Amino acid sequence: MNGVLLVITNLPDGAAAEKLARKIIEARAAACVNQLAPCVSTYRWQGNIETANEVPLLIKTTQDAYPRLEALICEAHPYELPEIVAVPVEAGLPAYLGWVNEETGIN
Repeated sequence: MNGVLLVITNLPDGAAAEKLARKIIEARAAACVNQLAPCVSTYRWQGNIETANEVPLLIKTTQDAYPRLEALICEAHPYELPEIVAVPVEAGLPAYLGWVNEETGIN
């Protein structure tokens, strides 16, 4: 186990996604954030089926940095209940995984 996580969240627009991505990297809560193309999300919220345009973020972090990342997302995210899903990375290029660990370490 390498301790690297892929965290997914969605923002309402590109500006909000870019702002959160920069905040995450500045705080060293992740090594890299990919802002993906807008997508359409369909979900049930407070008893109603909703559809919204959203901008996904793929965030590469570590298990050690995850609590900082989660707190930062919850504090800065415009949604009442932000999607925050962490998926363990089972394998990857060792040098890349090492870089993720280095970049999220607090010096």
